[in-house]
Order: sequence, then C-alpha cells, then structure tokens
Amino acid sequence: MSTKYNILYNGHLALENGKQAVNNAYKDNYWNILPIERMQISEEIIMPGQSKNQDFERAEEKAIKAVQKHGMNIGGKEKNPQIDEAYLLLGKARYFDQRFIPALEAFNYILYKYPTSDKINQAKIWREKTNIRLDNNELAISNLKRLLEQEDLKDQDLADATSMLAQAYINSKVLDSAVWQLNKAAQSTKSNDERGRYRFIQGQLYNKLALKDSANWAFNKVIALNRKTPRAYLIAAHLEKARNVDALGGDKLAMLELLHELKDNRENRPYLGAIYYEIAQYHLKEAADSLAVAYYNKSLRTNSNDKILIAKDYENLGDIAFDFTEYKKAGAYYDSTLVNMALNSKPYRIIKRKRDNLSDVIYYEDIAAANDSILGLVAMTPDQRMAFFESYTETLKTQAAALKEEEAQRERNQGIAQVNQTPNRFGKSVGLTASSGGPSANSNSNFYFYNQTTVAYGKNEFRKNWGNRELKDNWRWASINKANTTAIAENNTEDEPENALFNPEFYVAQIPSSAQVIDSMVTERNRAYYQLGVIYKEKFKEYALSKSKFQALLALNPDQKLVLPTKYNLYKLYQLTSENAEAEIAKNDIISNYPESRYAAILKNPEAALEKDASSPESVYANLYQAFQDEAYQDVVTESERYLTIFEGEPIVPKMELLKAQALGRLYGFEAYSKALNFVAYNYANTQEGQQAQDIIDNLFPKISSTEFVDNPEERSYKIIYPFQATNTIGITEFVAKLEKETKQVNVFNLSVSVDFYTKDTSFVVVHGLRSKQGAMGYAASLEEKKKNKIIKPHFAISSSNYATVQIHKNVDAYLAVN
Repeated sequence: MSTKYNILYNGHLALENGKQAVNNAYKDNYWNILPIERMQISEEIIMPGQSKNQDFERAEEKAIKAVQKHGMNIGGKEKNPQIDEAYLLLGKARYFDQRFIPALEAFNYILYKYPTSDKINQAKIWREKTNIRLDNNELAISNLKRLLEQEDLKDQDLADATSMLAQAYINSKVLDSAVWQLNKAAQSTKSNDERGRYRFIQGQLYNKLALKDSANWAFNKVIALNRKTPRAYLIAAHLEKARNVDALGGDKLAMLELLHELKDNRENRPYLGAIYYEIAQYHLKEAADSLAVAYYNKSLRTNSNDKILIAKDYENLGDIAFDFTEYKKAGAYYDSTLVNMALNSKPYRIIKRKRDNLSDVIYYEDIAAANDSILGLVAMTPDQRMAFFESYTETLKTQAAALKEEEAQRERNQGIAQVNQTPNRFGKSVGLTASSGGPSANSNSNFYFYNQTTVAYGKNEFRKNWGNRELKDNWRWASINKANTTAIAENNTEDEPENALFNPEFYVAQIPSSAQVIDSMVTERNRAYYQLGVIYKEKFKEYALSKSKFQALLALNPDQKLVLPTKYNLYKLYQLTSENAEAEIAKNDIISNYPESRYAAILKNPEAALEKDASSPESVYANLYQAFQDEAYQDVVTESERYLTIFEGEPIVPKMELLKAQALGRLYGFEAYSKALNFVAYNYANTQEGQQAQDIIDNLFPKISSTEFVDNPEERSYKIIYPFQATNTIGITEFVAKLEKETKQVNVFNLSVSVDFYTKDTSFVVVHGLRSKQGAMGYAASLEEKKKNKIIKPHFAISSSNYATVQIHKNVDAYLAVN
C-alpha cells in the first residue's frame, strides 16, 4: 500500500508534470507529416547519472526507491505486486528523458522477470516505442504485429499499439499500412486529443498518397470533434481541406467564405498567419496578384513563430515581384526567405540560386538609378537646384516637427503614468486624492499641484531644461552639475548636423562639379545600362525591358565603343520579337556605318560567322592566355588594352581584365598587381572574375604583402641565381646548356635548371634543389674552379621563401643590400 499510494503515486505525478513540459515545448510542423508522439529529440549528449528534466529524475528516483526499499523477492518470487509498476515507471521516466538504452533495459526486465504481470502488454508496447526511437523500425513492426495477433488488446492499449505501429510504418515509408493502423488507433483511444491528432495525421497520409477524397474524410473527422480536440488540429484540418479544393473540383467561393469566417473568429487569432496565407494562395491561383500580395503581407504582420510559413510568404512575394520584373524587390524578398530557412537544405539552395541570379541586375539597377539621379541634378540650373532642395527640406522639417510632437506627447503620457502608478508602502498605486490630503485629479480645483497632468508636464519640462538635478541649495549653478552642462553642450553639438539637413545649401554643395567626376559617373551609368540590356536579354529573356535599356542608352549618346554592340543587340532583339522592319533598319545601319567591324561581317555572311574566327573575343582571349603562359607579359598587357576597347560590353571583358592584372603583377610586382586587382574587384563586382579578384585581395594579399626577408635556419630549399639581360636569349640558352651538363653529374642532390622571368629587362637562370645557403654558394664556387668548362658569372644564393618575396615585390636590390 505504501508503495502504491505514496512512492509510486508521487513518481507518477512527477512523470505527468515532465510529460506536460515536454508536450508544451514541442512545436508541431504542420507542413510535414506530424509524428504520432509530441516529443522533441535533442542532440545533446547526456552523461551517465545526468538528467535533462528534474521531473523525470524525480520519477526515476521514486521508481528506484520502490524497488530497493519495498521489493519483497522471497524464494526467487516477487511478493510485492507493485514492483512491476515501479519498473514500468522507471522505463517511462528514462524514455521521456531520452535515455533510450536504459529505458529498454527496464522494459525488458519486466518481460523477463514478470511474465504474468498485468502490465506485460504495456511493457511490450513501450519497448517497441523505444525501439522506434532507436530506429529499429523493422523490429518494432515485427514485435507489434505479433502482439496484436497473440493478444486481444482493448481500448487504450490497442490505441497505443496501433499508433506506434503506424509510426514505424511512416518511418519505413509504408504509408498505406500506416493509414489503416491509425484508423484503429483513433477508434480505440479514450483521449480526444489523441483522436484529433491521429485523424489529422491520417488525412496527411491520404494526401501524400494522392487520395484527396479520403484525406477530406479524415479532416472532416477532426472538424467534427470541434472543441473536444486542440484548436490547432481543427484549424489545420480546415486549411488542408482548402488546399484540396482544386484537386477535387470543389466550390472555391464556399472555401473562400469559410476561410474568411475562420479569419473573423476571435478564437483563431493565434492561427491568423496560416489563414491569411491560404487566402493569399487562393487569390494567387485566381490571378488576383494584388489581393494575394495584400494577404501575404497580412500573414507576415501576424508575427507568426512558424519560420516555414514566413519563408513561404516571402518566397511567394518574391516570385510575384519577379514575374512583374521588379527584380530588386524580388531580391529583397528572397533575402528574407533565406533568413527563415534551414541553412544548406535543398529548398534553401534553390532559393539561394534564384537570389544569386538577381545579383547582377540589382547591382547595375542601383548604379543606373543613383547616377541618373545625380546627373539629373547636375543638369539643373542653380536656381532649379535651390528650388528643388528648398521643397525637399520643407518636407523634412514638416516630418521632423510631427515626430517631435509625437515624442513630446509620449513623454507627457509617460509622466502621467508614472505619477498615477507610484506605489505606496502597501504596493498600491496612489495619487493626490481628497482622502490623501487634497482634491483628486478630476476635481474642479485650480491649484497647480492638485492637477496630476500639469504636475507631470511640469516635471518633464524641468528635466528637458535642466536635466536630473539633485535636490540641494544653489541647484542652478553650473558647477553643481557639470555632467549635465556637458550633456547639454553635446546635445547642441548633435543638433548642428540635424540643422544642416534642413539647409538646402547643404545638399547643393554636394552636387559634383568636377568634369572628371561627372564624366566618370556618365561612363559608369552608360555601362550599367548596357549590362542591364544584356542581362535582361540573355538571362531573363525579358526582351521588352532589354530593348528599353538599349534604346535609352543610345539616346544618352554613349561612348562610341558602346554604340556598335548596343545596335547589334537591338538588331537581335528585333528579330526575337518579330519586328522585321526594325531589324532590317538596324542591320543596314551597322553594315553602312561600321563596314569594317566584325558585327558587319557577321550580318553580311551569317553562315561564316557560325564558325569561330580569329577575331572573335574567345579566340583573342585564348591567344592572350597562351602569351601569358609563354611569359610574354608585356605583350599581354599591350594587346589586352587594345582589345578591351574593341570588346567593350562583351562578356569576355572581365576575364581579359583579370588576365591583364596578372600580367601586370608579373611585370611590375605586388603594388601594380594590387592596383589592377582592386580595379577588377570594384568594376566587375558581380562577375565571377570580380569575385575571384576580391577573394585574392582578401585571402592571399595578407600573406604576401610583407617585403621583409626571412632568415630561417630550418629552411632546406635554396637556389643559385644568375641574372641576365632579357634580350640576351642566345647567351641564356648557351649558359643553361652548360649548367644542365654540370648539374646532371651531381648525384647527391636532385638539381634542376630553369629560366625565370623577373622584369621585362631582366631574366634569372636558376639552379634549384640545394639544401643550404653555404652549400649553394659552395657549389657555385666549385663551378668557377673547374679545370675545364669553368662557369664564371655573377650570382647570389637565396632561399625559396625569399626568392618568392623577390619575385612578388621585384626587390632583388634590397635583398642584395643586406646579403
């Protein structure tokens, strides 16, 4: 009796408290098939003897106490009929505490030690629940099927067994078998909470099996329970039925009316986000995009905790903006979508790819908009500029005054609230009332201190003027409160920029006046227009948008190097949009005015243009790259500069700029390389080459920026350097032949010889493979002291790391000065 009504009673109370906490902490994801049991599995590793929940720890302690202090094992037989109950409580406490192996041991002990217990079927069911948590789904299915065949389970035991069998089938992707088991579980359970959950999951499974009629039958079962089951299941069932209307050809208007009824029901406020989302989905399918946008935004404003719902709202808004070619807005919506998605999940990667495709168009649209705006101001007369900014600053002043008034009103309200809520020593709020020595705030008295509103206002005004002054004599003296004086001075200083914002001359003074700056902005704006035209044409197939950008560019009288590719792109767009007359005009214009261009050659002979010719951008780049490989760096730089003008606006330009930057680095060293790479990273930020340049600047430059030479005694790689005039190719060839002949005779080291570019005037003949500086110099001296075929040539030894510094910074003179 003591075991049952004291120890185990308290243990079961603790278990129920713990279960309730676990249940409340779990958040259902209605976008996926719900699990049978509400329990969040934690990845946190629990050490032996530790517990995640104090209630489960207490339940386990009570179960152990019952076994240890009240067990009556006499002659190998347990005489206390409550001990099997204690072991069952022990297993459940461990199960909910997510210590599944110890829980399995407790359930197995009951099956082994108490085969005739009235709790034996429960122990078997809990054992299989634990197996399912351990991903032993096949074993659980086998054991539960045998239990159902051998035992005549009733009521809750049958509900528990069939529901867990359904979970094992769901985990094994055998959904049709899971549906049947859930039907039996819903009929057998005594809990309406469980019945509602089982029926809802049953409907989800039918939907997954594309059996929409059966799914709606299950959802109707949930709806019929009404207040007997949690409202979350009821609302989710209505929403699932709404999603099935299209597939079943149901009455869409009736469905919409039902959604609006759910929206207007005050009890459904926690679920408004999901309801608004479904209404938006209805309007989107009916092509009422503006209504869809309105309801998606309403869904977002509910501040739902459902991250998936928020992500779907933003994604749909992004898709709508994309369809209306509002790419910048679409990019912002996709950014918000990614924030609310699981990182690196498949849906995340899909949206990320969409967002990345918009990066270029957003980048160039920003440049075009900003520069158009500034250049518009540049084109105004001084009087027009002043009038424009006078109007703008008047608007700012009106907005600032309104904000100031709102702030003052908030401060007054706050003061009133503070006065009216001042607690007395009993914790009650009191004010000056008739009973406390004066009239109430609502009395007709005109005395200042009896009117709480005027008192609060006066306090706020005092604090604004004087700050928080201490109650003492001479409180107005500046020396009494230097901190306050400083704060006032700081506030006055802070007001100065604010006052400048209301001064039209402040803005007029920032309009660029330098011809160089204005020309640079014009060039940047024109290039942005061209790139937008290409992107809209090639990437998004938005031919009307592309055409408008190219036509606007031609109207701006751009540099001649942009005119021809723009006209050719317009010709192609006219062909794509079947504007044959316009295409013919554009074609004749190119052939007549640019007869020597490669575009004219293409238009005159389209068949020949299909073959890659030597003048195509790709062929030119391939030749330049080969020259780079052959160390003809000066040729690469010279030819790149020439072709960059010719191919202005072509996709090959960023690749050519990057190749040119690398050639400049090899020619002139780190500083020239850094300057050229920064140019590529800034001007082609949204291209692969621009991103590659930025990656080099961020990750490689910090490692190679130092010009210091390192004396590392541990280094085991040294070289002998023989400088030559770069033009002395015959002398270099002969010298290399002599060196190779000598190095082949050395068996101790693996020596090799190379000719390395240093500058356009100097080349190095290098002997590699030596292990120390002394050894390198010694080997060079031995070549000079040979009896025959002496090799006498000025040289120096250097470590591999210092040689890299010399090549990067072109500072061999600095090295020789200290070595």
